[in-house]
Order: sequence, then C-alpha cells, then structure tokens
Amino acid sequence: MKKLILTALLAAGVLNTASAADDALKTAIGATTRTPANVARDVYRHPYETLSFFGIKPTMTVVELSPGSGWYTEILAPYLRAQGKYIAAGAPIDPVKKTGMGFKNKLESNLAIYDKVAIGVFSPPSNYSIAPANSADMVLTFRNVHNWIGKSDADLVAVFQQMYTVLKPGGVLGVVEHRLPEKATQDATASTGYVKESYVIGIAEKAGFKLAGKSDVNANPKDKADHPNGVWALPPTYANKDVDRASYQAIGESDRMTLKFVKPTNN
Repeated sequence: MKKLILTALLAAGVLNTASAADDALKTAIGATTRTPANVARDVYRHPYETLSFFGIKPTMTVVELSPGSGWYTEILAPYLRAQGKYIAAGAPIDPVKKTGMGFKNKLESNLAIYDKVAIGVFSPPSNYSIAPANSADMVLTFRNVHNWIGKSDADLVAVFQQMYTVLKPGGVLGVVEHRLPEKATQDATASTGYVKESYVIGIAEKAGFKLAGKSDVNANPKDKADHPNGVWALPPTYANKDVDRASYQAIGESDRMTLKFVKPTNN
C-alpha cells in the first residue's frame, strides 16, 4: 500500500512539474515585454504549440541558430532565464562591420530579461563557435535552412553536423522551414525560400540525426509555394509590393514543416 501511495505522489509531482513548465511557457509567450508586431504573428508561428512539440523545458540549455531580429528570443530568453540557459548563435557581433549590432542593441534594451543571454557564433559555411560539444539539450532553427544550402549537399550536411556536435546524446533538434510540395522541383539553391521536407530529413539523417516526429502545427494548405519572388511574396514581406497583395494577404504566411530530430544516445 505504501509503495502505491508513494508512486502516486511521485506521479503527482511529475504532473505538477510539467504543469509549472507549461505555465512558464504560456507566461513567456503572453508577456507584455514582447514586441506587439511580433505578437501579431503568433497566429502564423504558433510558438506555444511549436515549442511544446519540440519538448522544451525551462531547465534546458537551448541554442537558437540565426535568431535574426529576435522574434523567438523574446520568448526563449525569459523562459530559460531562471533555471536554464539560452544561447543565441548567429553572425559574429562586430561594431566595426556593423554585423549583429541590431540584435546586440535588442539585448541591451531590456537587461531584466536579456542579461543572461549567451552569445555563440554560427556563420556557415566556416565560422562556428556555437557551444561546447555535448552541452546543449536542444537546438532550434526557424526558417533558416534555405539560407544554408550551398554548392553541394555535403555543405548542408556539414552545417547539420555542427548542430549534432553541440547536442548532448538524446538532445533534440527542432526545425521549422518553408515547405516545398514534394511533387515540385527543388531549386538547387532554394532561391525561392522553399525546401522539400524529404530533403531536410535526408540531410539531417546524413548528419547522424534520427527523425523523432513531424507536426502540421505550422502547415498552411493555402500556400502553394509557387509565387513570383518566392516565399517573400507572402506577408510580412510582400516582395511584390501592391501586385496581388490582397491574394497574398488572404494566403497568410508560408506553409511550414515542423520537424523534431534526436541525437542518438549510443553515439
């Protein structure tokens, strides 16, 4: 009987811990410190569902690759600040060359949230200082794979191997990317911004990852991925200016794959 009671209490503790982590994620997403324009895009980016699918926890060490202007930084930095670690890995910050200064200024704009953000270097194809090997619980990348496609598949495999190296055995790689229909012809340089899901999976597996799951949380069946000027014809970029703007607005943001990979524990 005592054993059964203890088991029940332990189970309740696990549930309470999971509930607290879930509440913390909702709090980070709902924070008033987020930029209003970024919040408006939640309807397309589904941050709660996406990060929950990847299995994020507030105690993790999480690397975000190419964080851009910091859309996900506004969520991940406060979420991981107290118990975990958030590493933003992008182009080297260089005041002389003016690279990465916008992101640096963002961090300095609110030290109460961003004071513990660690900076890594991720600048394919040759400049990497992301994090120590086997140190991260999770690596995340949002709509970046098309930017890393080089002269050959081997170049992209090498990029994914950098992610593989920094992850602990059992660690998770979460990928969100603009999705090209499988029946379409893959542009060798992904100049349209769209990439086949099967191609991304194949590259990740060549780097050593195992596919752990797919989600359609960021799917958009209205997007046929056949626009002049590629994915950038859609909001928020509207690369075609006023040409067919209403139709692109009706489509919304791109159809996206959401893939979860795991670094095997036996390596």
